[in-house]
Amino acid sequence: MFAMDQTKTQGQEIPVPDAMPDGVIISPDTRRANRIPPGQSRTLKWPILDAFGAPAIDKATWSVSLTGSVNQPMAFSWEQYLALPRVKVFSDFHCVTRWSRLGNIWEGVSVAKLVELAGGLKPDVGYVVAHGYDQGWTTNMPLTEFMAEDALVAFLHDGEEITLEHGGPVRLIVPRLYAWKSAKWLRALEFKEKDQAGFWERNGYHMNGDPWREERYGY
Repeated sequence: MFAMDQTKTQGQEIPVPDAMPDGVIISPDTRRANRIPPGQSRTLKWPILDAFGAPAIDKATWSVSLTGSVNQPMAFSWEQYLALPRVKVFSDFHCVTRWSRLGNIWEGVSVAKLVELAGGLKPDVGYVVAHGYDQGWTTNMPLTEFMAEDALVAFLHDGEEITLEHGGPVRLIVPRLYAWKSAKWLRALEFKEKDQAGFWERNGYHMNGDPWREERYGY
């Protein structure tokens, strides 16, 4: 599915990290002299892309869980999730379909905090598989990128709730990788010893997905 969200149109001026208030986590890539990776173009809007369309989600029964090689598997209801300590992250957002939206402000719970609440990780962990509510969709990534300071499970974007079409009520945000790794409609984070290809990775996308190396397809 592809559509365009006209309500999130930015101005021509590029938001800069130095304009952010104290306490906002600054994604390192926003400090680059050229913030647009090779092969990308800036968009002022926020395109809508997904594999299967938005799933039906009821916050009354929604939860997000941490499973696999964690010391204490956890699941959080919507109310429990909202009660967790929050962070704000200023980052750019690069889609493998060659658009980049610069200067996003995300708010939610850092992945480091979620891992801490799950008692930490077992020594064998090297990878994470993110599971979505949309027909069993998954994506995988290295633990090193997932555990970066600017990665979080977000429910606000630029001060507004993330809508269903953009992956709400919460989506994973991993700014240092292409946007398909920032799983929409997040249901679970599964920690694993070995890498395991997700939906798009099984269909030819890169297992890592670094936009600065143009890791779009293949290994």
